[in-house]
Amino acid sequence: MSKKTILITGASSGIGKATAKYFQENGWNIVATMRRPEQEEELTQLDDVLVTQLDVTDADSIRSAVDTAIERFGQIDALLNNAGYGAYGPLEAFPMENIQRQVDTNVTGLLAVTKAVLPHMRERKSGVIANVSSVGGKITFPLGALYHGTKWAVEGLSEALHYELEPLGIRVKIIEPGAIATDFGGRSFDFRNDETISEYQPVVQAVMNTMESVMGEGVPPVECAKVIFGAITEDSDKMRYPAAGGAEEFLARREGVDDATFFAGVKEMTGLTHQSV
Repeated sequence: MSKKTILITGASSGIGKATAKYFQENGWNIVATMRRPEQEEELTQLDDVLVTQLDVTDADSIRSAVDTAIERFGQIDALLNNAGYGAYGPLEAFPMENIQRQVDTNVTGLLAVTKAVLPHMRERKSGVIANVSSVGGKITFPLGALYHGTKWAVEGLSEALHYELEPLGIRVKIIEPGAIATDFGGRSFDFRNDETISEYQPVVQAVMNTMESVMGEGVPPVECAKVIFGAITEDSDKMRYPAAGGAEEFLARREGVDDATFFAGVKEMTGLTHQSV
């Protein structure tokens, strides 16, 4: 039986890199894609790992990466759409180009990579597509209209895709990480604020003062990688996989109450209960 192959986007760090290493340790071929593969040093030293360039906003790089993966390993058995980042802050503070970047990376790019891999999987009548959403794809926090909007989109498009792909032998999985110790607060985080719009500043200050304590330190990304491995390898109709970092607790808290009660709880956690313009 030939080794299976997974293509991972955003594999230069965090969940993507941890997943590449975990699958490699468990006997898979890895296509670890990233925008700047020339900077990668660790994954390039591993057996059966192909590090190659892929920018989810660049159609040519997507086609090239998929073709290179098939040429190297003969097949793609699984796709992990992991590349993404988070834009946070008052909507009015974001230029339209940043808004477009958030949508292009988290939604349009995910669809473009999926579309590029589907002909291969359709021909083979087999495959798994796992899309990294977030607990933020089911619940929201203040100042996250752009990020949460794209992750809610990932939830919806994934669920809809499963109807058309399931009859072709292709399964769709949704991964919903909680607080993971990655660089999400660094290069993967785009915070904007316009201090000249004074009306938003009490909200911004309250959220910034409490967000670290609300989200916690986060668990190592390998814990999320283990969930991803289980989701992709198990023969199950299960679609959604809460993935460490308090994900199950967050989601259970949301599902157990009505909107007003949940909103009140979030406002209390983030210090917004007594804020007004």
